[in-house]
Amino acid sequence: MLGPSYNHTMESPGTFFLLGIPGFQSSYLWLAISLSTMYSIALLGNMLIIIVICMDSTLQEPMYFFLCVLAAVDIVMASSVVPKMVSIFSSGDSSISFNACFTQMYFVHAATAVETGLLLAMAFDRYVAICKPLHYMRILTRHVMLGISVTITVRAVIFMTPLSWMLSHLPFCASNVVPHSYCEHMAVAKLACADPMPSSLYSLIFSSIIVGSDVAFISASYSLILKAVFGLSSRNAQWKALSTCGSHVGVMALYYLPGMASIYVAWLGQDRVPLHTQVLLADLYLIIPPTLNPIIYGIRTRQIRERIWSLLTHCFFSQCTQGS
Repeated sequence: MLGPSYNHTMESPGTFFLLGIPGFQSSYLWLAISLSTMYSIALLGNMLIIIVICMDSTLQEPMYFFLCVLAAVDIVMASSVVPKMVSIFSSGDSSISFNACFTQMYFVHAATAVETGLLLAMAFDRYVAICKPLHYMRILTRHVMLGISVTITVRAVIFMTPLSWMLSHLPFCASNVVPHSYCEHMAVAKLACADPMPSSLYSLIFSSIIVGSDVAFISASYSLILKAVFGLSSRNAQWKALSTCGSHVGVMALYYLPGMASIYVAWLGQDRVPLHTQVLLADLYLIIPPTLNPIIYGIRTRQIRERIWSLLTHCFFSQCTQGS
């Protein structure tokens, strides 16, 4: 039980106010410019990857399918928070309705749960490609890839739906100022008049289970990959195999390191770590991976790099021809 019965509709505020980043008010304009730039890069880069993979028949392998889904999730994750952040930092418009706040929270946390699942799927793809190359297309069929994607999405929905329900049905009868730049779960939970511990424990336990199991399986996949790679007789073959995994490892580091730091600082270091550091960690965790993922894959994956360059060149010369 969460405590005594409350009238949810009477006691919940119609509007929350997002505080932004405490102590950084003098830098808000620069933050708005930086976030707008990063968001533009994230949108352009991820949309280019989706367009190139969907249009090019030679990029229909499982690896590119998962990369396409990852790009779509990155767009959703960044779009859930960045436009409102820019509005706060540029115009001071910090209000967000009760329903919009919980909708934003749902999409942000569901997208992060989907992303960690996709990183596991991509690690499995690399394991099959390197350790069982002769069975690659037989194992990772279209139905299997679709099934993996649906399972990852359903897992995120099953995780987020109870959490959103528990938190949205708490009474918010005191302050409606969220000490954050988006509706982050822990920041909103602290405003409840009832005990938010059940929803907070649910969030910590299930996010730890999801991320912990994914990281464990990813580590197992890469242990087997490294064992297979170093068993190859050719140094050239070893380098080629490791190179194909390099971009994936970089993306995982971008996602997991700041993500886990953000989660556990909010729980364990909230009295020791300054509030502005906690908020910055959570903000960068949601915008840096979507911004850098397409750059990393674009630079390290030759096929994607060549197709994007070809597409941009074609568009540029088409515009020049029409202009003349």
